[in-house]
Amino acid sequence: MVSPPILNTPSEVIYPDRDGEPMADNTEQFQWIVVIKENLELLFANDPNVFVAGDLLWYPVEGNPKIRTAPDALVAFGRPKGRRGSYQQWREQGIAPQVVFEVLSPGNRKVEMDKKLLFYDRYGVEEYYLYGPDTNDLSGWLRADDYLDAIESLADWISPRLGIRFDLSGEVLRIYSPDGKPFLTHVEIGQQLEQARQQAEQEKQRADEMEKLLQQYRDRFGSLPE
Repeated sequence: MVSPPILNTPSEVIYPDRDGEPMADNTEQFQWIVVIKENLELLFANDPNVFVAGDLLWYPVEGNPKIRTAPDALVAFGRPKGRRGSYQQWREQGIAPQVVFEVLSPGNRKVEMDKKLLFYDRYGVEEYYLYGPDTNDLSGWLRADDYLDAIESLADWISPRLGIRFDLSGEVLRIYSPDGKPFLTHVEIGQQLEQARQQAEQEKQRADEMEKLLQQYRDRFGSLPE
């Protein structure tokens, strides 16, 4: 009896959701990553076709899980919001994240960051921003003639894609939304909400007091003349 031939079937390619690397090396780097990512999400909260993520592995080439990187923050226009274990570009209509951010820590090596710049250049990023909190140094690259070219000056630079403005005039970077409002930490947002709540309560209290005075007037003198 002749045994049937054994057919070799290609094994499924695995694209891990994690690379084993920490999101951040220290609290300052982590805070900056969160501030940038969360404020970008707020900025595009009402646009269902802008996807924002932080520390998400991006696989640009189908079939090769070794080609990957995890930007500290990324923005992909033309892609719906929603949960993803990783950003697999061939499943995203071939759309690369147009804008990426990296936040430096003392542990980052120059060769590592040079490789990231080459990666973003090769796989279609339109804008790349690199911020070092320790030195308050911001670098940026903008795609022109099909490659990422260094932006000469980022003082009051406005991102073509995001519309946000970078302010380097102070001791730390300030980022402003298109409406002029600054990017805030969760603590600062919470403080503003609490102030707004207290103000609303005070205004309601004043309104109640005025209504009480008006009612006292009506009880004594009748309705107010029209």
